[in-house]
Amino acid sequence: MRAFVFPGQGAQTIGMGRALAEAYPLAREVFEEVDEALGEKLSALIWEGDQDELTLTRNAQPALMATSMAAMAALGAEGVTVNAAAFVAGHSLGEYSALCAAGAISLADTARLLRLRGEAMQAAVAVGEGAMAAILGLDLEAVQAVAAAVAEGQVVQAANDNDPAQVVISGHKAGVERAVALAQERGAKRAVMLPVSAPFHCALMEPAARVMAERLAEVTIEAPLVPVVANVRAQGVSDPDEIRALLVEQVTGAVRWRESVAWMAGQGVTEIWEIGAGKALSGMVRRIARDVATRQVGTPEEVVAAVDSMN
Repeated sequence: MRAFVFPGQGAQTIGMGRALAEAYPLAREVFEEVDEALGEKLSALIWEGDQDELTLTRNAQPALMATSMAAMAALGAEGVTVNAAAFVAGHSLGEYSALCAAGAISLADTARLLRLRGEAMQAAVAVGEGAMAAILGLDLEAVQAVAAAVAEGQVVQAANDNDPAQVVISGHKAGVERAVALAQERGAKRAVMLPVSAPFHCALMEPAARVMAERLAEVTIEAPLVPVVANVRAQGVSDPDEIRALLVEQVTGAVRWRESVAWMAGQGVTEIWEIGAGKALSGMVRRIARDVATRQVGTPEEVVAAVDSMN
């Protein structure tokens, strides 16, 4: 049994997806449709633009989704659809990619939602007020204890429970800095501030959650072809109304990736394909569920190899 998973912010690189678009007309059509939905040539930025501009949240989110959907289109051209997976899941913005791949939200709507989500998340907190940090070598419970100890009335939350030894915290900059110091005192192997533009997945994102709630209320969401393992629920969901509510909750809620992967493994998943840019999720999967095989599917060669592996 396999699952398809979709990367989140941080995986973006200039040139991603270009080889797919050149090798597969259906993949090129994905980028063209995203360009049309956004009213701009995002594909030009992705393939030959500036890395700093691509990394801006408003660009990175739809760009990573487009690259993942191009990989799905390439798989489709080779005869492999989302129905080859028992579940789909995505890390943060990757959950939108998962929903698009599973037919729950149209490609154009997904692109527009992610552009709005990126802008709303960026606007929710003034630049310099928020921060995020990765804590390596402490588990979720230990990091939550650190966050509680240093909060001092500020927001300091576990934002991403990525794997057994990597938890990302988010909140007010001063509080996150205090957490980094205390985590190191309490035995973290490393605790580093992250180069992000806003404190994602914490209570400071409440203004963005309100923006997304308003927009998601207007978007058509169908039942996905395969269950989507939601970030904030860490188990499969298929009900459109529940999906809509969870996408709003996800803006301020933690990405429960470790639990999501463990849940899929518990359902019998033995193979996880990372669809799109990068390989960060595969590394996390191996640290969470060592018996689960991983495979990247982001280039034409990887698409062919993935398809061949099924035969």
